[in-house]
Amino acid sequence: MSQTQTARLMDGVGLARRIVEETSSKATELARRVGVTPCLATVLVGEDPASVTYVRMKRARCAKAGIESRLVSLPATTTTAELVETLQSLSQDAGVHGILLQHPVGPHIDERAAFEAIAPEKDVDGVTMSSFGAMSFGLPGFASCTPGGIMRLLDEYEVDLAGQHAAVVGRSAILGKPVGMLLLARNATVTYCHSRTTDLAAIVQEADVVVAAVGRPRLIRGEDVKPGAVVIDAGYNPGNVGDVDFDTARTRARLITPVPGGVGPMTIAVLLAQTVDAASIQLGLAGR
Repeated sequence: MSQTQTARLMDGVGLARRIVEETSSKATELARRVGVTPCLATVLVGEDPASVTYVRMKRARCAKAGIESRLVSLPATTTTAELVETLQSLSQDAGVHGILLQHPVGPHIDERAAFEAIAPEKDVDGVTMSSFGAMSFGLPGFASCTPGGIMRLLDEYEVDLAGQHAAVVGRSAILGKPVGMLLLARNATVTYCHSRTTDLAAIVQEADVVVAAVGRPRLIRGEDVKPGAVVIDAGYNPGNVGDVDFDTARTRARLITPVPGGVGPMTIAVLLAQTVDAASIQLGLAGR
């Protein structure tokens, strides 16, 4: 690809819309067959403005998809023990099919302990160690939603990952690490990088696929993108800025996700799809 060409944009909005429509049809069919509406319980600790906005948006998407949305709001002073108890109670509630803990939850809470209180069969956000193990070993389970959305985008644009060098920039437990496992399962050769990687630019320059998920605006310089590479920007920073220098990168890449409108919509779409799948499994109507 010539540097004067422009990368094709990977439309997460359109694909997410189709996934939600399919999910809505499945939810309607489930209700018709057994009289049960899939239910997603969202637990919100405190009143962080961004978290409140995200939860409101997810609840609106649930309504469009025919999914019942149950909001459990807890005060910012909630302790780890209290949060764990709430999540365990929801895990035991037969009327709840999926559980989402909106994070971050505050520095005083042991977030990992809270995640592990979610029953694996209801972990539709893919945040537990059980879910990570399933992703790593290719076993039945639920993918972390953003990595799962990334893989669906790659499939939609027919990106053949076999033998490709994928650089994952970021190592979070619910994004960087799991997306690397999912790429590895597709026979990509994966290099994990992060903000402290020595000579990050040199690794990006050799990568056929770049997944930026480190949470630093424009950390990935456009001029370092390999001509013809596929660039997935999973970062979202103030001002609608991703982790990739988009304007320059799109003159070199073959495919690139915009911010916003790329990875973000896919995350919510996968969450809803996995909630309906979880309901089907729990009601004995489907296998993972």
